[in-house]
Amino acid sequence: MVRKETAVEEITKIMTDLKRIRNVAIIAHVHHGKTTLTDSLLARAGLISKSVAGDVLYTNYEAIEKDRRMTIKSAAISLGFTYNNQDYIINLIDTPGHVDFGGHVTRSMRAVDGVVLVVDPVEGIMPQTETVLRQSMKEKAKPVLFVNKTDRLLTELRLTPEQTQERLGKLIDDVNKLIEQYAPIEFAQKWKVSVAANSVAFGSAAKKWAISKRTMETHKTSFKRIFELTAAGDEKALQEHAPIDETVLSMIVEHLPDPTQAQEYRIPHLWHGDLNTTEGKAMLKVDAKAKMNGVIFGITYDQHSGEVAIARIFSGDIKKGTEMYLSSRPDTLQRVQQVGVFMGPERVLVDHIPAGNIAALIGLRDANVGDTISEERIEPFEQITHYSKPVVTKAIEAKDSRDTTKLIEALRELSKEDPTIEVRIDQDTGEHLVSGMGELHLEIIETKLKDEFKVPIISSEPIVVYQETIEKKAGPVEGKSPNKHSKFYITVEPLPASVVEAIDQGAIKEGKPKGQVAVEALIKAGMERPIAKAVVDIRNRNILVDATKGVQYLHEVMELLIDGFEEAVKDGPYAREKVGGVLASIVDATIHEDPVHRGPAQIIPAMRNGMYAALLTAGVVMLEPKQNFTVNIPQDYLSDIITLLQGKRGVINSITQDREQVTIIAKMPVSEVIKSFSNDIRGATQGRAIWYQEFAGYEKLPTELQNKIVREIRKRKGQPEEPPKPQQFME
Repeated sequence: MVRKETAVEEITKIMTDLKRIRNVAIIAHVHHGKTTLTDSLLARAGLISKSVAGDVLYTNYEAIEKDRRMTIKSAAISLGFTYNNQDYIINLIDTPGHVDFGGHVTRSMRAVDGVVLVVDPVEGIMPQTETVLRQSMKEKAKPVLFVNKTDRLLTELRLTPEQTQERLGKLIDDVNKLIEQYAPIEFAQKWKVSVAANSVAFGSAAKKWAISKRTMETHKTSFKRIFELTAAGDEKALQEHAPIDETVLSMIVEHLPDPTQAQEYRIPHLWHGDLNTTEGKAMLKVDAKAKMNGVIFGITYDQHSGEVAIARIFSGDIKKGTEMYLSSRPDTLQRVQQVGVFMGPERVLVDHIPAGNIAALIGLRDANVGDTISEERIEPFEQITHYSKPVVTKAIEAKDSRDTTKLIEALRELSKEDPTIEVRIDQDTGEHLVSGMGELHLEIIETKLKDEFKVPIISSEPIVVYQETIEKKAGPVEGKSPNKHSKFYITVEPLPASVVEAIDQGAIKEGKPKGQVAVEALIKAGMERPIAKAVVDIRNRNILVDATKGVQYLHEVMELLIDGFEEAVKDGPYAREKVGGVLASIVDATIHEDPVHRGPAQIIPAMRNGMYAALLTAGVVMLEPKQNFTVNIPQDYLSDIITLLQGKRGVINSITQDREQVTIIAKMPVSEVIKSFSNDIRGATQGRAIWYQEFAGYEKLPTELQNKIVREIRKRKGQPEEPPKPQQFME
């Protein structure tokens, strides 16, 4: 093994030679072998011993990851390699595979130009396989394929060489169908993977062997020979004839683009500023001599250094003392105190990091994931869009009230590291409500609070996050200020599904629309031009429109009206849950001429109560979160599992059989699976079921359950159980 400082010295020498840099993420469904594969690449770079590769799981460096043998957060590491007598740097990111931590994958895709997709051939294309590949395609990161655990086809399924090749061929076809479906149009055919092109490899990361067309040519071996050695269990010979590190490295170097190739097509896709400006040209050319521009894609917390921002540098050269702007704080110039590269759990300081690389930055105040960093103010990069939404909440409080401040700070750090965590304070109970992607997500948060931040906590049972919406139009409804001097007339109607989808996908940005680009995005999503031009705010998948004509003083109170609108959609009138999918319009108003009578205490309640009255007049309906469950079971348990799923309001979407194994895909309400589902399914199959879930959006709660659920939520939140009537907000 080489000392890490020596490895860093070697890496910094190569950093300026862009042709020899690869920025790569390893992506896969959970437990398909990403971290095990990463170990072999670390051993090749000399950071760990080859003898422990696959067992040490080096990039799972947090205690909680080691305990669970599961990647929970993305881990970046810069590796130096020699391939064909040429030195290379691979800035590698090992990403999580569990759906609850998919946000880490989404954010990592902004930093990389290529991905190694890892697939288990026995399980095949799983839900998260498709999700992570789709995420990489959206960010224009080119894929190569590594089929891991190939030996399972022989040792477990007992397939012949011919059957094995047939199965592997089908798997490659399935991956290529996804690439064709999700890749940018210009790359849909070019990016398909194939054995002949050396963009596919087969192997076993745990046994440290892999074979590809290039490996067969170099080591004068064949698939048949590898099959024989696998059957004989001769791991030493397999590693000699088909070394995994060499095989995967050849795919990465030969097929994944260097920064100069990638930024030429990625920058126009991710940055919507003027490409003909000095900044635009510099990023297209990866010019290290230009002004520095980049994007923060991760934030981690260091007990000694505080917050560490992890950024992809697209132009310029960042060093200690570099002054820059953050897009979330455009009026404040900040200075970098230290610059480093990540070596897994360790961060090693360096003098500078040029464009095309990944940097660890210390000293930035209040940085956020997705922030554009730049020496001169520029148009920010496209927002990083998370597809899954928080669906489960827990109320968390400090066991000792003296630790409350410490708890607040810890939750702030955790939500900065992982923006898919939502934290808010219940004004009635004073509890901290923490929302996440699932039970495991929240369980990890609780463990980190106790073990890493040393805050003893008390937490509630998991609570499902519902949403409120409407299905028909209502209004104009009058919203009056408390002093009755100002009145606003509001209509509400369902927001077109195409617009909601565009917001979810990030095509329409949340917040106040900026410029003609925002207007055109709304029109493209299906909104009429006059309405699109009148949009004043987009929040929580709701849109506020100023549809008035010539109302005096309206522009002076518009900011307060937006505040009232945002308060209304943050806590809806029916069950105090978030409102989504509503188009609200201010159609008329009477505003008092004296500024004293139209301050925040008058205008915000008028708008909020008018919204509440309009929503209740339209008839609020509740939406519940759903998840797609993929369940693998022996066929003997099929009828029992179908009965179990349907008994929990599940809808069976498909049933497929492969030999003795059956795969069921069903859509399930989160409320039915957050408590006893694990025990129920294990009991029904004697522990032989394997299941995975992924977020499937929100759907209307059955009418017969709505009143019961709403009363339960209101009671839990300290509200009167009887939902309010519109008149209560119109008085």
